[in-house]
Amino acid sequence: MSTPAEIANASQAVTPVQIYGAWHCGNDYCTWGAVRSIAEFDSQNHWLIDRGDARPSVNVVVLSFVNPLSLLHQTTDATTLNGVPRGMTSEIVNYFTSRGVRVMLSIGGITYTDDWDAALAENPTLFGQRAAAVASQLGVGIEIDYEQNTDPNVTALQAFIDAYRSVYPYDATGTRPQARLTIDVAAGDRWLISLNRKATGDWLRTDTPVLDYANAMVPARPASASSSQASWQEHVDGKPQYSPPLPPLAPAKFTGAIYIAYGGKALPECVDYNSSLQRATAPYVQTVVPNGAGTTAGMLGFMFWAAERPATRGIGTVPPNTCQGGAGAGATALSVPVPMPALRQS
Repeated sequence: MSTPAEIANASQAVTPVQIYGAWHCGNDYCTWGAVRSIAEFDSQNHWLIDRGDARPSVNVVVLSFVNPLSLLHQTTDATTLNGVPRGMTSEIVNYFTSRGVRVMLSIGGITYTDDWDAALAENPTLFGQRAAAVASQLGVGIEIDYEQNTDPNVTALQAFIDAYRSVYPYDATGTRPQARLTIDVAAGDRWLISLNRKATGDWLRTDTPVLDYANAMVPARPASASSSQASWQEHVDGKPQYSPPLPPLAPAKFTGAIYIAYGGKALPECVDYNSSLQRATAPYVQTVVPNGAGTTAGMLGFMFWAAERPATRGIGTVPPNTCQGGAGAGATALSVPVPMPALRQS
């Protein structure tokens, strides 16, 4: 628990944003099923590595998604090679890392919830070992995106995490990309409740950290600044009225997510920072005070959903609707560090 003095000090602090990143769905709606040339990939995604002055617009990109069951089985087929989507190549990873942008792979997504269940039921330890092997192969971190709202298999997920951490222990310095292991939770505390309770109570503690941080995901559709902040505050406060209670989460242990692509119209979050949610919510994100967990004010930062082509309908973030003027301008306004520094731990 935070002491009154710690809370008083935190309430006066404005904490710099440390994470400012984008999930990336490739050009085929989060499948990443085909190898792409760097020239073609750059033509659609250059804004991510150049906000207009040769500095990246983000400091982390999360390639989304790896099918968990395919990874466990090391499937090879038309779109997958040894369990990894064929488009998630070392060349794509290097496209970002050579510019100081951290890369992670997201395992799961809502489409692969049943496959997460199946992989965890079959062999969670081997599954964790194979996730670590892919991290080794590509030099990336791993994100757990297990969106099972009804009775998630948290016991097996613990075994997955234990297996991964046996290869890559928790590293507060963040120096080794492969040691970065994160989890996605709901926008607020009212969905993915059992998963969130386990993650907050056991894996995202500041005294005995297991996972690096959580991403509070986007809601079903774009939200206002006030509703976004209300959702994030739920994580900070926890839900003591739930049975069993849902503990509070330290602000230093999660990011908040907003849309940069949705439907057929360019969003301010992509093209107009002055009218964007990241600008409107930045004061909250940088100053929110701990309420039972952690000692420092401010969340870790922002994540954007999602680069390139996140859905079969809509314009995505490809030319002419690229995001230098929104996310990129925000990186400048918020003094986002590239590369990402060692993250706050409490």
